[in-house]
Amino acid sequence: MSWHVPEEDLRAYARGELAAPALWSADAHLGACARCRAVLGEVGDPVALDAGWERLDAELDAPRVGVLESLLVRVGVAGHTARLLAAAPVLRRSWLGAVVAVLLLSVGAGHLVRGGESLTLFLALTPLLPLAGVALAYGPALDPTYEMAVVAPMHGFRLLMIRTVAVLGVVLGLNGLATLALPAYGLRALAWLLPALALTATGLALTPRLGPVLAPSLAGGAWVGLLLLADGLRAGSEVPLAPFTAAGQGVAAAVAALAAGLLFVLRDRFDLFQGRAV
Repeated sequence: MSWHVPEEDLRAYARGELAAPALWSADAHLGACARCRAVLGEVGDPVALDAGWERLDAELDAPRVGVLESLLVRVGVAGHTARLLAAAPVLRRSWLGAVVAVLLLSVGAGHLVRGGESLTLFLALTPLLPLAGVALAYGPALDPTYEMAVVAPMHGFRLLMIRTVAVLGVVLGLNGLATLALPAYGLRALAWLLPALALTATGLALTPRLGPVLAPSLAGGAWVGLLLLADGLRAGSEVPLAPFTAAGQGVAAAVAALAAGLLFVLRDRFDLFQGRAV
């Protein structure tokens, strides 16, 4: 190679002052000429060079921003909060796909099987979905981003509430769409809403003492046991199960209110719970 970039041009190149078209020639030549690259390393500012490498490393190591995170930031959510929400397991495709599959199966049963039993299946399964979502959204046992959540600049209770709202917004929205697909049952198809809120609030209120796995598991188990007991008491008649009657809905609303109050009282315990490796 007979031509090389003049040293003055290399100095200007290192300072970012070399103008086109000399800049284009220097770029093309430096990619193929080890001698000019060596001279560039000698005439360049080592401090600026190190700073450039640090910026490059930071850019390469920065996590790629997903669609959901970008959307949350656009609507005003803080960057670190958007990252924690987008990384939650309940907002990933596998979890959402499982929820949609359960709802499709229960709605399909409602259309294929005539009578109250198909609606009962829908009403029994639907309240468990937000409860399971909240269980996946918090705690070291199930959350793969737990370490990031621990060092996040927010209290444990606030993080829990942010992710709970995200879970409820997604799951209750999907449940609502599934309910619209059962128009033949009218308002009876909405009897899942208050039990869902009661189960979720109860599981959250028990979390500081029992942990993010055992607490919702007990709440879900109690719900299944209650349905089995109510089914046994009605002795095969066509009347709705007790939790889906007017009285049962009132009890669910009262349980949801009491559990929400208890959760507010115990809010400071989530900061202690957040640091436990359980």
